[in-house]
Amino acid sequence: MLKIDFTEKAINDVYQQFMEHPSGLPKKKLHVVYLKALGLAHNEIERIARTSADSVTRYLKDYAEGGLASMGVSHTHRPISSLQPYLEQIKSHFLKQPPHTVSEAAHEIEILTGIKIGPSACCDFMRKRLGMKFRKMGVIPAKADPKKQAEFLNNELEPALEEEKQGKRKVFFVDAAHFVMGAFLGMLWCFERLFLKSSSGRKRYNVLGAFSISGTDLVTVTNEAYINSDTIVDLLFKLKQEYPDIPLTLIMDNARYQRCIKVTEQAEALGIHILFLPPYSPNLNLIERLWKFTKKKCLYNRYHETFCHFKGAIDDCLDKVKSEFKEQVKSLLNPKFQLFDKSAVVTV
Repeated sequence: MLKIDFTEKAINDVYQQFMEHPSGLPKKKLHVVYLKALGLAHNEIERIARTSADSVTRYLKDYAEGGLASMGVSHTHRPISSLQPYLEQIKSHFLKQPPHTVSEAAHEIEILTGIKIGPSACCDFMRKRLGMKFRKMGVIPAKADPKKQAEFLNNELEPALEEEKQGKRKVFFVDAAHFVMGAFLGMLWCFERLFLKSSSGRKRYNVLGAFSISGTDLVTVTNEAYINSDTIVDLLFKLKQEYPDIPLTLIMDNARYQRCIKVTEQAEALGIHILFLPPYSPNLNLIERLWKFTKKKCLYNRYHETFCHFKGAIDDCLDKVKSEFKEQVKSLLNPKFQLFDKSAVVTV
């Protein structure tokens, strides 16, 4: 059997050429040589590369005698962009003033450098050279306090979640969603613009939920009127009934009907510990992501003829959180929290 001693550099060179070569016989040869460099037996190389034993031997012999040149690899010329000397200057400018469109970016680049480029070239330059992407902006509450959020996360929320990992307690993220029957429009890949029927009326379906990342447990209380302190108390009793033998901690925002005396006294009587989030901190309440997931799964781009069908779709989706959607929800609602002080904020 043909023996070739591959250095680490040789392996990297073969791999790079294999990945960059478009197609055809040279790519197949490089594939065979790379598999050989990884130490695979010839019969395995034949199976993976889908070629004959004679071809494997011939390609390897050619490489042993002539190196990469014998593989038919041609090194294409890669011109250096005329904008390369201005890379850091452009990057610094776009960090301060992100462009809204490619045309705007091309205009800004021309002002900075005196070099005029077309939209396609500008788009490639921003993606490949600057590492930029066309992203939708997010919204953060203007009154959020990053310092208080960090203190709450480090001193209260994460210790509670650590106790849950150890089986010492159960932590639930609590919040209400108000689903108003109507058209929930989303993006679609389609051949022409499509239209969604919009249901008449503005009926609302309220869901008060408590979600635990441990086991993706979800407990809900629903109604068609309002969420108030009585609804919260109903949820407290329901949680205690379902989890009577383990300490419970609820993560809740500062809505008045949640922070009222009726709720706090009933929670204390049931032995339930409530952690109130710092003001304006939806980023620390994981259940917010569950409501977005629910809309995406059963409401966006979907027509529900009656309010009964509308409610049924929501209930069906929430019922599947612990079964059919478990892995998706577990991945989406992982306890990784974004603090607003790490976000890029546009002020003007």
